[in-house]
Amino acid sequence: MTITTGAPPPTHRTPLVLARGLLTGGVAGTSLAALVVGGIAENVPLFVTGLVLPALYGLLFFLAGAPRRAREAAVMPRTALAMIESLEAVGGESGDIPVRFDLTVAPDDGPAYRVKITQDINLVDLSDYRPRGVVVVQYPPDSPWRARIVKRPTPEWEDRADAARIDSAPGTAEVAAPPESCAFGFVLLLGLLLGAAVVVLLFRADLSDRVDTAQPPPGAPPSVSATSSTTVSSSASGTVSLGPGQSFLDTGELDRAVGTLTGGEDTHRALTVVVRERLLSVVFSPAGAQTPGFDTRALPYGRFPALVEEATSTLGVRSPRTWQITADRLTGSLVIRVVVTGPEGTASLEANGEGEVVRRAPAR
Repeated sequence: MTITTGAPPPTHRTPLVLARGLLTGGVAGTSLAALVVGGIAENVPLFVTGLVLPALYGLLFFLAGAPRRAREAAVMPRTALAMIESLEAVGGESGDIPVRFDLTVAPDDGPAYRVKITQDINLVDLSDYRPRGVVVVQYPPDSPWRARIVKRPTPEWEDRADAARIDSAPGTAEVAAPPESCAFGFVLLLGLLLGAAVVVLLFRADLSDRVDTAQPPPGAPPSVSATSSTTVSSSASGTVSLGPGQSFLDTGELDRAVGTLTGGEDTHRALTVVVRERLLSVVFSPAGAQTPGFDTRALPYGRFPALVEEATSTLGVRSPRTWQITADRLTGSLVIRVVVTGPEGTASLEANGEGEVVRRAPAR
């Protein structure tokens, strides 16, 4: 049995939606390029523009979508009984944890269908949900794949759920959200590249001046330490490269490299810190700018090897090829991201400023 729910509205195909995708990508690309170029060129207005632009765009996007959200809120959701085919906790250790449900939904006015959803369930209430158990769900009439379990149904629906017996719907009756068009992803990427290119082209003279200033004088050898590392530093950024056979996961190597870049000064606050196997890159906060920087000494460098070990061994990347650690405060609080890539795909995890893992994204 195959469920048909009517033709869904075109997704990411109308000219308006594609134009919105191009504009969104352009804003993202412009903002990121403005942050990087403004930091390197020490152009405070450009850097501030990179921070303010996405906030303004987000506000406009929110206001433009208000009428649509009001129309959706005015549509009464449908209520139905559903049987739990299976459930699986997919994360979390306390409080509300995400649980993946496979449900057979049995509407009163239509054929039963299967749907897979993920919903947060309090750990205390998890025992109330069992395979073959009947629950009450609600879903928008035109989007049955957006079903949500009603945690506190009305007494009438609760009595119906206690007395109901629902047969399993076949796998062919499963419904899901319509796939997004590749065209939307293409225009989003195109807008991202165009936005970044515009900023780089407009401020290429400032970048050239900073690069020329950062170059060592002719004939001067690069600074090489006893551990075969190369350091290039300016007021805007700095890099440290290790030689073959070395790694920034070695004990004390990161602390030594960061101290080399900052010279032990307390005034060197960073916008981003990026660590690879043998390359450390730091973008410093422009002097006098009110930017979301952080003290490079505040990073839990001692936790970095353990974070990389967890990312390369527990997230589904069995043959890791590269890994990268990025630390920034662009979202307000200090976030440490570890991204690892391999034949199985890309996996990542996020940690807080103490090096405690708060989010994992397995390879896909």
